This record gives sequence, C-alpha cells and structure tokens, in this order.
Amino acid sequence: MRTLLINRISRPKQFLISALTITCVSAICFMLSDYIDYRMVALVLLLAVSLVAVTLDILPVLLAAALSALIWDMFFIPPRFTFLVSNTDDGILLATYFIISMVNAVLTYKIREIDKVARQKEEKANAIKLYNTLLNSLSHELRTPIATIIGATDNLQANNTNLTAEHKSQLVEEISKASLRLNQQVENLLNMSRLETGILKPRKDWCDISELVYDTVERMDDRKNRQRIHINIDPAIPLFRTDKMMIEQILQNLLNNAVIHTRAGTRIDISARNHGNLLEMVVEDQGSGIPESEVGHAFEKFYRLERTKAPGTGLGLSIVKGFTEALSGSVILTNVAPSGAQFRVQIPAETSRIKAYS
Repeated sequence: MRTLLINRISRPKQFLISALTITCVSAICFMLSDYIDYRMVALVLLLAVSLVAVTLDILPVLLAAALSALIWDMFFIPPRFTFLVSNTDDGILLATYFIISMVNAVLTYKIREIDKVARQKEEKANAIKLYNTLLNSLSHELRTPIATIIGATDNLQANNTNLTAEHKSQLVEEISKASLRLNQQVENLLNMSRLETGILKPRKDWCDISELVYDTVERMDDRKNRQRIHINIDPAIPLFRTDKMMIEQILQNLLNNAVIHTRAGTRIDISARNHGNLLEMVVEDQGSGIPESEVGHAFEKFYRLERTKAPGTGLGLSIVKGFTEALSGSVILTNVAPSGAQFRVQIPAETSRIKAYS
C-alpha cells in the first residue's frame, strides 16, 4: 500500500514534500531555540530526515539530508545567520552530522527497498502456491462434471437402440447433476474473484428470509435427498433490508458444505430468527465435526480438511466469510455434541414487520 502511494506521487511533488518537511521542523525548532540547545536540534532534524527516508524516493531523501545540514548551520550553530562556524568542535559536529544524515538516509531507503523485494518474493511465492492449489482442486472438480456431461451427451447422440427411455432419463439426470455442480464451482470462483477485487458491494433491499431459505433448499441438487433437511424459522420473523444474493450464497454454501461432509440419512438443521435488528441463521449437521486443530483454518481460501475425501475446492466457506463480512456480520464455527458442526451467521440489518415489498 505504501509503495503504491509513493508511486502515485510525482518526483517534483516528492522534492516539495521533502523540502517542506525539513523547513517546517526547522521552523518549529527555531521558535523553541530559546529553550533547547542547538545540538539537540540536530537530533530532531535527523529524526525528520529518517521519517522522510521511510516514505520517499532516494533523491528527495538526499535533498532532505543536505537541506537539514545547511539549515542547522545557518540558523542554529553560532554564529547564527551565517555559514561560518566559530570553533573547531562545531565544525567537526557539522561535518559529522552531514555524513550521518546522508548515511542514515541511504541506509533507511536501502532497508525499505530490501523489505519491498522480500515482500514481492513472498507475494510471488504465495501466488504460485495459490495457483497450484487452485489448479489441483479444479483439475478434478471441473473435469469430473465436464466428463460426465460429455459422456452422457455422446450416449444420447449415438442413437443407441439399446437405450431405453429409462436409460435416457438417467443420462439426462446425470447431465443435470453435473451441470449444477459445474455451475456451483464456477459461481464460487467468480464470487471469490469479486470479493478479492472489492468490486462486490451489498445491494440492500427488503428480503423475506423464510421464502429465501425455502427457495435455496429447493434449488439444491438431488444430493439433498440423501440427507434429512429440517427448516425451523420463527413465524414472526420480520423482513430484513439486506443483500438477497449474498444471503443466498451464504446459505447455499453452508448447505453444500453440510451435504458433502455428512453421510446419507443424516439430519441437517437450518434455522433463522431475529434478535432486534440482527439476523441470525444457523446451519447444523450431524457429521463427524471438524478437528479442533483445523477449526481456525476452515474459512481460509482453498483449505480442505486434511483427511477428508469429500469433493470441493475449499472455496465455499471462504465465500461465506467474505459475504458475511461484506454485510458487516460475523460467522462462528463450533463443534456440537455428540457429533457435527454448527455454523452461526449473524448479520445486522434494518427490519420491517410489513410482509410486503415496496
């Protein structure tokens, strides 16, 4: 961030900032010259040069160092208002100050450059690691549904006389499942990209949470039939003024996460209620839960449980966290007894008891 700020400031402006900084600090010291020794002024000016070196390019920094030495000689070292130095000690002190200020300016700038190079190397390493993780995840998660779609469509287009109507129906169903899975993965990638770039902003409108929950569950693919999904929504829950799309994505990803990490026949509970102007949604499953050592990593991008065999790219929970925080809310993950995981999402939002959209 600091590097980007420096890059936006033109070189002439950096020279101006450097000169003004030293001039202002010198003016303050001059007004206090009756109370502080001129040798102490050198330390204050040296500090000002160091601050300039932390923020500006090398040439404006060298200007600050040279200017501070000249000002200290002219306005503070006796005799004042002249570049003459009255004694040898002050001459040595002035020469030492000039050398130290120059060396300090150069070293501070060099340290900053080394730190910048180190950050760039770290960012590049993280980018490569992220790319490899993404490639490894998507190579399976995208390839599988695509292969299913290609295989099923090839069979349908072959006009195989051995295909019964039931077989054709099954192939169409497989295409539908694979398309939904593929769409989910692509949607997660797009959402994560929008979150990372900061272009995704909440568009708030009045939202019926009860209707939204039931619609989201209904749109889930056929995997929901393997689990028993129970919905518990307070009948008196009001309308909330929030971003409907973000809430849907939060709920959909939590529900997908519960489905892929639980066995067939297990129960998944979804509840929603309000606490004043706070919307609280809870998704709880009866799976094996999450190891306590991994709970803190669950919302990281591309993170997947170490011993899991469940499909996925590890983006779903990071999107849940990103959208929740975009709505100024919070999400809490806890393990529940005897087994299972609970996700509690709390989002502040304006409420209305009028059950109609304006």
